[in-house]
Amino acid sequence: MASEMTAQTELTIAMEDPSQADIMMLLRDGEQHSAQLYPPESNHHMPLSALRASNVRFLVVRDANGRAVGTGALALDGAWAELKRMWVIPEARGVGVSRLVLAALEARARSEGVRTLRLETGVENHAALGLYARAGFKRRDPFGDYRADPLSVFMEKDLSESPE
Repeated sequence: MASEMTAQTELTIAMEDPSQADIMMLLRDGEQHSAQLYPPESNHHMPLSALRASNVRFLVVRDANGRAVGTGALALDGAWAELKRMWVIPEARGVGVSRLVLAALEARARSEGVRTLRLETGVENHAALGLYARAGFKRRDPFGDYRADPLSVFMEKDLSESPE
């Protein structure tokens, strides 16, 4: 339950190796959640090997006890980057973990010279869609290797505008 989590001030966020056992568990939980909502061809999870690539910045949020409660990745691709593997454990939802991850990923993108952030998420991920819309992301057509999919929503944010 969200009430078990306390104020954001007790959360830390840092770049970490996604191959740690506790992180891999979170990644699997996110994949299982997606598998309940969408068929395999509509799930676009970045695999662990890709998350460890030199062009990926993988962030982990930990609570005051050091427990991993959220993840997010930034896959750099020149002037643009894609947000990947945003996941917050159910008991840590509703207290700002996802906003913290998104803000950190956006700040990292800006520091890396990224001008546009892009993402793909599912049509049933209502909380994520709301988060991204509130953060200034706008819907767009598929990008990169993605194809049009009625179960996918593609979004982007122009980082050349001043940060919020």
